[in-house]
Amino acid sequence: MTTSPRRYHITTFGCQMNKADSERMAGILEDMGFEWSEDPNDANLILYNTCTIRDNAEQKVYSYLGRQAKRKHEQPDLTIVVAGCVAQQEGESLLRRVPEVDMVMGPQHANRLKDLLQQVFDGNQVVATEPIHIMEDITKPRRDTTVTAWVNVIYGCNERCTYCVVPNVRGVEQSRTPDAIRSEMEELGRQGYKEVTLLGQNIDAYGRDLPGVTPEGRHQHTLTDLLDYVHDVPGIERIRFATSHPRYFTERLIKACAELPKVCEHFHIPFQSGDNEVLKRMSRGYTHEKYRRIIDTIRQYMPDASISADAIVGFPGETEAQFENTLKLVEDIGFDQLNTAAYSPRPGTPAAVWDEQLSEEVKSDRLQRLNHLVAIKAAERSQRYMGRIEEVLVEEQNPKDKTQVMGRTRGNRLTFFTGDIQELKGQLVNVRITEVRAFSLTGEALVPVTSNQ
Repeated sequence: MTTSPRRYHITTFGCQMNKADSERMAGILEDMGFEWSEDPNDANLILYNTCTIRDNAEQKVYSYLGRQAKRKHEQPDLTIVVAGCVAQQEGESLLRRVPEVDMVMGPQHANRLKDLLQQVFDGNQVVATEPIHIMEDITKPRRDTTVTAWVNVIYGCNERCTYCVVPNVRGVEQSRTPDAIRSEMEELGRQGYKEVTLLGQNIDAYGRDLPGVTPEGRHQHTLTDLLDYVHDVPGIERIRFATSHPRYFTERLIKACAELPKVCEHFHIPFQSGDNEVLKRMSRGYTHEKYRRIIDTIRQYMPDASISADAIVGFPGETEAQFENTLKLVEDIGFDQLNTAAYSPRPGTPAAVWDEQLSEEVKSDRLQRLNHLVAIKAAERSQRYMGRIEEVLVEEQNPKDKTQVMGRTRGNRLTFFTGDIQELKGQLVNVRITEVRAFSLTGEALVPVTSNQ
């Protein structure tokens, strides 16, 4: 009998942290001899890496699971794994709902995938959701692209925003050491990656849990210190970081970003609401005035910086006037991009049980009005690129037009231009912008002038 290789398929829901976890788990599976299968129905190991932020993501997981559970009745050797935040939150109750699932594992256990799977192959149903200290990550992630990579710098979150399940499912903050982060980046540089995004659920908290204090009484390891420390890693041309929390965003960090040439002029700082009363009930720990001051300071140091953010509409008890304060903030600041969501109650969070939940109609009306304004402001912000020369890091072919390649400017604007992906992938190209849209640009590559003409 021929032993065909075992095949795996991973479906990822949710945030960049989940994408980064999926890449690490794919790396572990490939070390175990599994091969990637594009088609989940050809795979004999299916892994759903789940997200609990939005209700529909959770519903989607259950509908996907239903299909694979049926398949398992015909192919008993199929292994079904549910990882990530839904797994952490639902734990054993997920097994009761879908008994065909072999393993439920929370995000903190991603690095233990091999050992946990061994228990499954030995015939056990496994639930791994207890909080653990995350072991330093030595696995080699299988990256989804060969140009840009995520690097986790801090896991977990100590904030207690009243709408958010992240602290419950991802545990307390645990920073990786600067050396571990730098060595992962050095390896990426050797492998030809050009851009790294440093990731944390609350990245400005980086280093607070690491020992060491400076003579001035400041934490020795901050995000600013980390950016300094990894800035000269060979091969890495661009550095980004996300997600920031306004409560901890300092002028010292902004100044460092302005001074370090590899750090891109792009900041992702969620504000969630433009109304102080709502911010207070969300337990965000800042006011809209403080948020505006941060953006002003960024623009003093870097007038051209791109600002993106997250906002929630329809939080319990939000009045029309409070919602209009969010519109006013968006109107005044002019974001390059804004991820918007209507509030959806998450189990186990304080806001989910408050009485003053708003109707779906009100939430969807506010979301539409906000999105309309976001698109208008983003289109206005795009105008500044017209005719400009922008440095674009080429990532992929344009799937809709094979004659074009696509990549991002330092300000994170998606940009398309004519070119051959074989030749240009991973290259930094100067592009003159000829067309601007709300969220993307089109341009033409400037041909480098050779000296022998």
